Amino acid sequence: MISRAYFAAALTAVTLAVAPAPAAIAQPARKAPVAALVPASSPEALGFDAQRLARLDAYMAKVVADGRVAGMTTLLARHGKIVSYNTYGKKSLASGEPMTKDTIFRIYSMTKPITGVAMMILFEEGRWRLDDPVSRYIPEFKNLKVMTGLDAAGKPILVDAARPPTLREIMSHTAGFGYGLQDEHPVDKLYREKKVLGSAGLQEMITRTAEIPLVSQPGTAWRYSSSVDIQGYIVEKLSGQTLGQFFDQRIFKPLKMNDTAFFVPANKANRLAAVYVANRETRKIEEAKRVFDNDMPTYLQPPGMESGGGGLVSTTMDYARFAQMLANEGQLEGVRILSPATVELMGANAIPREVLVNSNGTAGLRFNEAVGFGMDLMVVNDPRRAGTLEGQGSMSWGGAAGTWFWVDPTNDVIFVGMIQRIGGTGGDDLGSMARTLTYQALVDPEK
Repeated sequence: MISRAYFAAALTAVTLAVAPAPAAIAQPARKAPVAALVPASSPEALGFDAQRLARLDAYMAKVVADGRVAGMTTLLARHGKIVSYNTYGKKSLASGEPMTKDTIFRIYSMTKPITGVAMMILFEEGRWRLDDPVSRYIPEFKNLKVMTGLDAAGKPILVDAARPPTLREIMSHTAGFGYGLQDEHPVDKLYREKKVLGSAGLQEMITRTAEIPLVSQPGTAWRYSSSVDIQGYIVEKLSGQTLGQFFDQRIFKPLKMNDTAFFVPANKANRLAAVYVANRETRKIEEAKRVFDNDMPTYLQPPGMESGGGGLVSTTMDYARFAQMLANEGQLEGVRILSPATVELMGANAIPREVLVNSNGTAGLRFNEAVGFGMDLMVVNDPRRAGTLEGQGSMSWGGAAGTWFWVDPTNDVIFVGMIQRIGGTGGDDLGSMARTLTYQALVDPEK
């Protein structure tokens, strides 16, 4: 069983994996390639030193050889062309099947940026505005309370919310909602007791959430939360489709993300990677049987609740196509999903200045002028102050099973890394190491 301590470590890994990423900076318009993500003629053609880039491959191969993960895939692209695309290790230790480029992974919270794009599609259609109160779309949230502490008897002390959270706050984790992935805070304990994330559908999730107080007054703190599942409900309500239908029609089919969905159909079941966790006694990885105090879902049947916060499965190439769309300012191979201005808006820091110094709730990291959060994405305003080599305006996030990605609009670079291990990898954060080893090899960024 995966403990709260393991999940805390996973959250730390997610935060670090995404960790640099801030405000979108206006970039010169680029003419995107007609065919996306085709192999480059050589790393040097895109500004990379092949010998230096070999350090990235060697490091990731050693992570697998050391038994930290069973297998891995990584994809690095620049200017829409693949610089390196590698597989390592095994898809399943039990079967011995090798990791393949078409392996399907549980991407958990890397679902969130996709939900953010769905929201922004509806934003472009004039269906909602950033500073609309969420209660305009979810009447159940009209009378939210805020927990300010516990009384002598251990009962919650509640006050009225000063105002309803806005959709801008819903999309930037500053609305005040809890999550229930940990239970250090009394509000998160209530999320677990009411099984919010185990709801039978999004309407039930909303009903249960409305019964739980906020952790803080709206707009006063950043806290990782269930707000992206709330966004999924809003997408359904505004579009008249299920979240899965909207994703499929408006994002997956146009981008040819043919293996991304809320479950794996029977004819693809053999491509789903096994998911692992470290044994607390032996420290060796073993297949995860339970997650978040529940049995591990098989992902082979449609879920009861389509979770916009963490329910999708995908492949490395599928997610690279999504990332390349963002790098291309909203379009891929002539298919436009969002306008350039909307992608810029997603990558603009949305955390108020007075909130920037607060802990992000997932690790010891803090938001500041260098690192912030936009619309369902971490964003990097000042990479050198943040201690990273990536470009200004980079956007990123990660997933609880160790997956990570980033989009760097300054250098026109995307990276997707896929593993399946919950609770951290028992060593250096892979997302952070991938950044360092990628950019130390980018010796001619003018190419």
